[in-house]
Amino acid sequence: MSQEGWWCRMVVLLVATLGLIAAAALAFWPSRDEPAETDAAVAAESGHPEPAAPSSLEGVLTAQLIAGEITRSQYVRAQEKIAARDEERHPMAVPRDAHP
Repeated sequence: MSQEGWWCRMVVLLVATLGLIAAAALAFWPSRDEPAETDAAVAAESGHPEPAAPSSLEGVLTAQLIAGEITRSQYVRAQEKIAARDEERHPMAVPRDAHP
C-alpha cells in the first residue's frame, strides 16, 4: 500500500464521518417554523400540568401510594390480591420443553 493511497482513504473517511455528524446534528436541530417551548416556559405558563388519570387498577394503587393515601404494606397486599385474581381468571400456560 502506498502512502498516497493511505492518505486518500483517510481523507475520505474523515469527510464521511463529518458528513454523518452534520446529518445527525441537522436531524435533531429545532425547526424555525416550530417555536421552541422549554419545560420551564410551559410550567410557568400553566402551572403544574395535570397528570392523566390512571387507566388501570395498578395505576390507581400507585397514585394512592405516591399521594400517601395508602402505606407500602397496603400497596403490596393489594398487588398480591390483584396477581392472585389475575392468575385465577387467566392462568398462564407454560409451554412444554421442545427437547425431552
